[in-house]
Amino acid sequence: MRIVAALGGNALLQRGQPMTAENQKKNIRTAALALAGIAADHQLVLAHGNGPQVGLLALQAAAYKGDDPYPLDVLGAESVGQIGYMLEQQLGNMMPPEQRFATILTQIEVDPADPAFANPTKFIGPVYTQEQAEALAKDRGWIVKQDGVHWRRVVPSPLPRRIFEINVIRMLIEQRVIVICAGGGGIPTTYLPDGSITGVEAVIDKDRAAALLAREVQADAFLILTDVDAVYQNWGREDQRSIRKASPNSISALGFPAGSMGPKVEAACEFARETGGIACIGSLSRAREMLAGEAGTSIASRYGEIEYATSSKSRKE
Repeated sequence: MRIVAALGGNALLQRGQPMTAENQKKNIRTAALALAGIAADHQLVLAHGNGPQVGLLALQAAAYKGDDPYPLDVLGAESVGQIGYMLEQQLGNMMPPEQRFATILTQIEVDPADPAFANPTKFIGPVYTQEQAEALAKDRGWIVKQDGVHWRRVVPSPLPRRIFEINVIRMLIEQRVIVICAGGGGIPTTYLPDGSITGVEAVIDKDRAAALLAREVQADAFLILTDVDAVYQNWGREDQRSIRKASPNSISALGFPAGSMGPKVEAACEFARETGGIACIGSLSRAREMLAGEAGTSIASRYGEIEYATSSKSRKE
């Protein structure tokens, strides 16, 4: 089975955790352990987030006063190389030596007229108190919004339209290479009037980009692996319930927050509707169980109304 797995940025670097290389290596080693088991039995294509990493690079760039800071597309490319290197190394340490890997810097086309540019929603970088965030926003010209109990910088998150390197990715997949691509949602690019392409100051949502990737490589399953155990209806209320199975239409009707679970559910539904395959959202540590329908939330067109898990007492935030 061909599987595209989208690894959340917060699974690589946990919320509030110091953004050191050693912490990232430790988390990626844990992620690699879960992913290696899937790769041993299936054809794996891996996408990943980079919100904390690209946000830190942007913070470092802004602090350097010698020259203009690098734009987000360039910083995104830097972070993708960093994460791809760590994923290749840790997966390689757990798999047979003949297994081949490739990290592809993936340019993805966006529309410069996308309404997302007028309403930034994508969280990047470290978490702050409200006072810290507002001071940074004033000093650096950032837009900040509340993310749970914390505050973070937000940037535009336009929809992905086309993957420029898709033919290279397909060729590598056919050669049984584990491809790490569309990292950080891909590097956002657009066409100039003269037909050339250029980078854009934005961060594409990694789940939407991974859903596009999954459709383009004709994946059988699409896994969104994160730091939550499932999708919940009425999260945070006394009557919250975790969803085990649902059709795209039934789960879409519930509505989810735009800055967190919303894009994940929309990406999963889009894949399920357009391919007839299955999309799963849940915890990285239970990835194999998600494929078997024993954990997380599974979304497929063949399912009927929403089926809830037996117990919905807790969810990690």
